[in-house]
Amino acid sequence: MKTLKELLGTRRLLISDGAFGTELARLGLPPGQCAEKWNADHPAEVRAVCSGYVAAGSDIILTNTFGGSPLKLAKSGLDRETHELNRAGAALAKEAAAGKALVFGSIGPTGEFMEPLGTMGEEQMVECFARQVKGLVAGGVDGFVIETFSDIAEARAVLRAIGENSDAPAVVSFTFAGGPGGYATMMGVRPGAFAEAFEAAGAAMVGSNCGTGIGDMIEIAKQLRTATRLPLWIKPNAGLPELVGGKTVFHETPAQMAGRLSELVAAGAAVVGGCCGTTPEHVRQLAAERRRLGL
Repeated sequence: MKTLKELLGTRRLLISDGAFGTELARLGLPPGQCAEKWNADHPAEVRAVCSGYVAAGSDIILTNTFGGSPLKLAKSGLDRETHELNRAGAALAKEAAAGKALVFGSIGPTGEFMEPLGTMGEEQMVECFARQVKGLVAGGVDGFVIETFSDIAEARAVLRAIGENSDAPAVVSFTFAGGPGGYATMMGVRPGAFAEAFEAAGAAMVGSNCGTGIGDMIEIAKQLRTATRLPLWIKPNAGLPELVGGKTVFHETPAQMAGRLSELVAAGAAVVGGCCGTTPEHVRQLAAERRRLGL
């Protein structure tokens, strides 16, 4: 299997995977249950999600480890299982990829504030994420995605933990929302400032995921492109969520998302996949549209 750098050198556009939680919920994961525990308790289901995205055409799939930091796992009494749950998540994805797709370790935010807003210092945060990184490395990941972050300091701590424990490339992906003053994270970080910070910090790619649909992501990608020459990683939701009958529903269809792929590529995206609400069918139609566009 080629490396990320080699793949980016041979294709203008790579296809990532879609939502993990959406698929696990379809397979029976109860609301509020720790998804990472399924790496140990329901490996067949986790492997099936990964295999579904590979079959749909993903060049890169992620691990079921978004909440796999010890601080997040501690909320379910699982912090002592950090290494094993991350190792297992990576190993299941590698098995499903079978050399047909790269596997990137998914690392999400802890939900804790760093100093001065909170009590977590930089060294504590780096140590926290290092435990997760070591488990993912043991499982054989080809790279990492620091995703759905909003705070530069916390994401920098993850990037440092990766750099101290692996030579694999790291993507940094923030979540932005539109407002009267333009796009920003919940911590007030603008797309341009984010991109500049993590190009300087040594990220292999920067981008955005979650929070909004492909229309807003096109605009976010344009702003990122003006601030960096790094390849862009973009994973929109299947539109904005709505609560229907007590359930969260996403209405953007695979055809609607695929129909705007050319706009997203023109805005600068080098890797495109899906976040919340997206499915293997979204990925399948994105891959088909890539073929149609000759990318």
